[in-house]
Amino acid sequence: MQFYRRLTTIKAISFDLDDTLYNNRPIMQAVENKMTDYFTEKFAIWSPKLLSEPKQVFNRRFWAPYRQQAIKAQPNISHDVVRLRFESYRLGLLVHGLSGDEAITEAQAGVDYFINLRSDFTVPKASHELLARLGRVFPLVSISNGNVDTKTLGIDHYFQHIYHAGFQQATHDKNEHLLKQKPETDMFSLVCQQLDILPEQLLHVGDCGFADIHGALNAGCQTAWLPQYGVGKNLQQIPHVELAQVSDLSQLLSQKT
Repeated sequence: MQFYRRLTTIKAISFDLDDTLYNNRPIMQAVENKMTDYFTEKFAIWSPKLLSEPKQVFNRRFWAPYRQQAIKAQPNISHDVVRLRFESYRLGLLVHGLSGDEAITEAQAGVDYFINLRSDFTVPKASHELLARLGRVFPLVSISNGNVDTKTLGIDHYFQHIYHAGFQQATHDKNEHLLKQKPETDMFSLVCQQLDILPEQLLHVGDCGFADIHGALNAGCQTAWLPQYGVGKNLQQIPHVELAQVSDLSQLLSQKT
């Protein structure tokens, strides 16, 4: 653990999930391959002629124009990765001959399959042990821009609150409100509000120098940067501490005030 700023009193810890508690890159590479195979089989039924086009591969490049079309029509949808994926699939399927109802049904099936694949892996034992130890001393929450299912992963019970960016259903009415993705401060502010702590009493742990560290610092929080897997964006601001591995956080237990 490398210290760059003095840590002050910590009353809660928030965790990014992907590439923080586990290495997400090989997981997503495998998911991408399976989704390509999934849509290859589907398009063989829906639009066989499309398969005969040279170098036609149903990967993220294939869906990219429909993704951009969805964002252009609804800019805030970029903060909700599940809804954006659904809309990208729906628009693409409409272009390639499915009816409106068929496109909705098949887009949802694709999203459901993706989410099942997305959460079909094992979180390392070291992360389980760390969360269990820290959770006996600090309230823990997760703050994610993504859509991994913490319950399926078996880690939901460690967290008092679990936050995902995107459109959220209000508790007492049918209106939705938007939690913007990190580095926007929406989720950090909500954590502090719901835990009834000051922003500077929250330590946020994450791999991305932009979304996690820049975002948390702008929200007034303390930060722990974990560049272990080499996928997050570069730092724009200096974190409080840098971690070689997430288990370094166990050192905080001896410093608990």
